[in-house]
Amino acid sequence: MSEQHQARKRFGQNFLSDPNIIRKIIEAIRPVEGDRMVEIGPGLGAMTEPLMDRLGHLHVVEIDRDLIARLKTNHSPERLTIHEGDALKFDFGSLVADGAPLRVVGNLPYNISTPILFHLAEYADKVKDMTFMLQKEVVMRMVGEPGTEEYGRLSVMLQYRFNMGRVFDVPPGAFRPAPKVMSSIVRMVPRPAAECTAADYDLLGKIVTAAFGQRRKTLRNTLRDYLGEADYTALGIDPGLRGERLGVDEFVRIANHVAARGPLA
Repeated sequence: MSEQHQARKRFGQNFLSDPNIIRKIIEAIRPVEGDRMVEIGPGLGAMTEPLMDRLGHLHVVEIDRDLIARLKTNHSPERLTIHEGDALKFDFGSLVADGAPLRVVGNLPYNISTPILFHLAEYADKVKDMTFMLQKEVVMRMVGEPGTEEYGRLSVMLQYRFNMGRVFDVPPGAFRPAPKVMSSIVRMVPRPAAECTAADYDLLGKIVTAAFGQRRKTLRNTLRDYLGEADYTALGIDPGLRGERLGVDEFVRIANHVAARGPLA
């Protein structure tokens, strides 16, 4: 099989090729033999092979049939289990066995990064940690703090489920073809279940979405379907604030208050 593979825009393919960056990423992941790990979008195998060397066995999820054929040619099923299909539809919980939590890694395609992060958040209770390479702009939103331009719906909903940290940046020159943007490595560790106290996760999501739907408007306007003046008094929250000023815990308090109170009269 030809060693050349044409990167496909529809799959958001940019293949990591810098050996020094690859080494840094593997060291950041710290794979240990016996870890149950899945790599999303192995591509040409830049991280796949060094991961297998440390782990002994690796699961991968890949949608590109040409790359799947290459992986099957280059690696035995004893060392590599290939799950063919779309990571957005994949049941990551199916890889959890014997109570051992899953470790998830990957160079996530820029064009589906946000939906795949929300999909993976559904498996937080089955995951030990996740280490991804993403567009730096997305990572900055993921780890954004209240009051900053980057802070928004993605920040709140992911920080509710995970402790996160930006590890290091990866320049465009580390890829073939080189993207037009800087990338970053982010590490996500699920928060203990006892810290995830939203009574209704879907309601929390709706309130956060509403709060950031019109960033320039105040909570009194954006959350008018959820909160009245008496609610702000009970919560001790200024309705004149914008959503970006509230921390994750404050959004959880609002959602729990609304869930306990019931619909607005």
